Amino acid sequence: MFRRREAVPFAFVAEADSFRSNVTPPPRQRATVPELLGRTLIGLTVAAGFIGALLLGTPALQSGESAGHSQQSEASQGR
Repeated sequence: MFRRREAVPFAFVAEADSFRSNVTPPPRQRATVPELLGRTLIGLTVAAGFIGALLLGTPALQSGESAGHSQQSEASQGR
């Protein structure tokens, strides 16, 4: 779709492997027990929030009228 205007030196592309570093990064540190417990607690808090919002919001999403909350207008009463 888009073309580069400047030419790419193919010798540089062919020699790209020689420019890679041979230094290995240090190993990743393992998470400690308090860090794991903290992540678990945050995850459970977020999950409980979603479940609570779903449980509290479900009645508001129901479209049917319940028997205790039926309202009639004056026009529908047929005076």
